[in-house]
Amino acid sequence: QVHFVESGGGLAPPGGSLNLTCTASGFRFSDYAMDWHRQVPGKLRQAIASITNRGRITYDDSVKGRFTISRDNALNTVYLQMDSLKPEDTARYYCNSYPSRPWGQGIQVTVSS
Repeated sequence: QVHFVESGGGLAPPGGSLNLTCTASGFRFSDYAMDWHRQVPGKLRQAIASITNRGRITYDDSVKGRFTISRDNALNTVYLQMDSLKPEDTARYYCNSYPSRPWGQGIQVTVSS
């Protein structure tokens, strides 16, 4: 059974930082690209960062230069370092493989003073 468990979210001030962690299980993690997505109420879930199994990385323009995705295949874990946070980064954040599998619960990130 596939599981994604996200952690590391919470409240941060504008300009602050958070580091999200996602631990995956139930599939061969090292064979798949991994993505971070985010969703705000009333809007579609949006992919914001992706890392292939070979380490190729892409970002949505909204986070480019501020967020850093990385992975540790030995730990079945993908990370999202979020710096220079903005109020518009407030959302629920999810990780998933590509192709996607059943979603985890996600983790809330709130950027506010």
